[in-house]
Amino acid sequence: MGKRNYLIEGVSCTGKTSVCDELQRRGYHAIHGDRELAYQGDPETGTPTEGATHEHHIWHVDKVKALVANHDEDVTFFCGGSRNFSKFIDLFDGVFVLDVDLDTLNRRLDERPENEWGGKKKERELILRLHETKEDIPKNGIIIDSTAPIERVVDEILRQC
Repeated sequence: MGKRNYLIEGVSCTGKTSVCDELQRRGYHAIHGDRELAYQGDPETGTPTEGATHEHHIWHVDKVKALVANHDEDVTFFCGGSRNFSKFIDLFDGVFVLDVDLDTLNRRLDERPENEWGGKKKERELILRLHETKEDIPKNGIIIDSTAPIERVVDEILRQC
């Protein structure tokens, strides 16, 4: 949807939703990928699957491609995590990876209600492992320290666009 398109990724609790909300508040076109593009499916084929698992949390590739191809906006931010980002990452002008230190991550996880992703013990253990290994986030993204207040995090993203 933008003449320039950016992906904002990171493990759970690094601030993707908050960044998206702040970008929208400032008048930018920002898409909540986890709400608007996500479904449970096979990361390789896109075939829908049953049950909610982290490994099958993917985005509709055709929808991402259609949104990127539409140039009605000067810039669009796609915010959220997707296990099939390799299928569309090359479409973006840039990728930002939100990152926090372990203490901040644990504090944010402590604040999560049990009915939200990361609120259950098993989910939390997975998030902590992914934070340590960085195994399912883009490797060549621009790292953004998202421990700062959200306004400063978004200022830094906009500065680097």
